[in-house]
Amino acid sequence: MSQFLLNALDQSAIVTNTSPSQAVAETVALAEHLDPLGYSRFWLAEHHNTSSFAGAAPEILISHIAARTQNLSIGSGGIMLPHYSPLKVAEQFRMLAALAPGRIDLGLGRAPGGDMRTAAALQPGPKAWPPEVFPQQLEMLMQFLEDANGLSGEAGGFPDDHPYQGLHAQPMGDESVPVWMLGSGGDGAIHAAHHGLPYVYAHFINPDNLDSALSAYRANFKASRQSDTPRVALAASILVAETQEEADYFARPRNIWASQLMQNKAGRFPTLDEAQDWQVTPQDAQILAQLEARSLTGTPDKVMTQLNAIVESHNIDEVFALTLIPDLQARKRSYELLAKAAGLQGTRDAASSHDQSLTAAQ
Repeated sequence: MSQFLLNALDQSAIVTNTSPSQAVAETVALAEHLDPLGYSRFWLAEHHNTSSFAGAAPEILISHIAARTQNLSIGSGGIMLPHYSPLKVAEQFRMLAALAPGRIDLGLGRAPGGDMRTAAALQPGPKAWPPEVFPQQLEMLMQFLEDANGLSGEAGGFPDDHPYQGLHAQPMGDESVPVWMLGSGGDGAIHAAHHGLPYVYAHFINPDNLDSALSAYRANFKASRQSDTPRVALAASILVAETQEEADYFARPRNIWASQLMQNKAGRFPTLDEAQDWQVTPQDAQILAQLEARSLTGTPDKVMTQLNAIVESHNIDEVFALTLIPDLQARKRSYELLAKAAGLQGTRDAASSHDQSLTAAQ
């Protein structure tokens, strides 16, 4: 069994032959499918004003999915805090924690999750929360969450002379909301370290800055009420199939979409058939080679070998697998194979049911 917790991250990707509503429905179906497989967490991303992803409101999806699952911790990957009031975010996740005690994670990000015009439309006023005040936003959010647990003064929450002392994020109670900091560069790592939070590195966005980000996080970490020691999770692009040829086939739409994104031409994800017929330009070919090199794609043994090497060399505690395949059944199967390769409990029944369904179809 692997020496790290295995999680899933989903973005509700929109494919050319589907709709945003179907993309959301497939995210829910995927969570239900993964619930008995032994995965620890299932997180939802936040994107705005994009034709590529339908996941604009992770806090609502978290509530729905938590009600339809039993084992997974459901969380945000992440809430883009610069858009929102810390009090409102605290209230949303306090409510989620009351509805699903012990199963809610709050992952936070600093990125806008969309273009600058969309960011302005999301804010309660013109540039209400400029980037430079993010540390104060984060501190205030932590204070509201601690206050909701009944802490005050030196024990946590707000200082006795704080103007928000006595202002509570409801519903109050003993349920805690674990807070995580996301990032793909140095700033997120520093914020996580300063506030003593676990850190999730977005390897699928920027695999090249992993060493420096983790070094900065660990070197600057300050123990907090939530965590005494640094804790690191890796969010990586992972795709598993029975054969390398099959894995490459399933990965081609993801790679083509990402190559278009890097050229500012991204739209919906191509279908598997569209991806195979895609007319690749010389520039596409160069980018595709880079994308293939930074993704973990292949057979279960190959992917686990690559993943274990990263985990061991960087002392990773948890891994979030982001699997972008424009076919729900293939995506489910990839997560099944990964769970089995990682030795997760509960895998056998799901794999057995998959084999039985194949036999019945023959």
